[in-house]
Amino acid sequence: MRTSDEIKRGAGTKAARSRPTIGAVRAPLREDEPHAFHFHDDGLIPNHPTWPLLLYRAALRFSIELDPAAALEELFGWNGWGRSWHNGVYPFPHYHSQIHEALGVARGSAEVLFGGVGGRSFHLTPGDVAVLPAGTGHQCLSSTPDFLIVGTYPREGVYDLCRRPENRLRALATISNVPRPHADPVYGGEGRLLSMWK
Repeated sequence: MRTSDEIKRGAGTKAARSRPTIGAVRAPLREDEPHAFHFHDDGLIPNHPTWPLLLYRAALRFSIELDPAAALEELFGWNGWGRSWHNGVYPFPHYHSQIHEALGVARGSAEVLFGGVGGRSFHLTPGDVAVLPAGTGHQCLSSTPDFLIVGTYPREGVYDLCRRPENRLRALATISNVPRPHADPVYGGEGRLLSMWK
């Protein structure tokens, strides 16, 4: 039996071989409003002081012809989000203090806690996309063996991984200074991120 890491590596290899066109990716794109969630600073996870987590449920419906991970990566890239990676979500609470992040579910499902101790857990399934403003805590609580995320970042910002109490003071000074992205990772210039992150 293959481990979940072997499954994820295999899925990433397949995605690299079968690149879909943006037209094929955007055709099944579902027009919908994101759910918005604000989380408070819990003493370890600062979360963003102003901007909410945006959760697009079943934003993409994957056809048999499209590799889901490649489709998400193509969509994110088309909308100006890059530096994509394929994997899962860390099983410990963490956040990024100098960059925003989007997580698109390609395969499998998972319970992911957003916002830290006082946050909220969500059951994520294929086609769901979570857009996390800098500072938003996230942690995988459980997942199926085939769970695969495509993560991506806007052009602006520097990746960092914060999880310890000593990261917090610097994070509080940097989170609010991370600029708003130029486009929504799912819907581009027409996406709700631009009006909801002001």
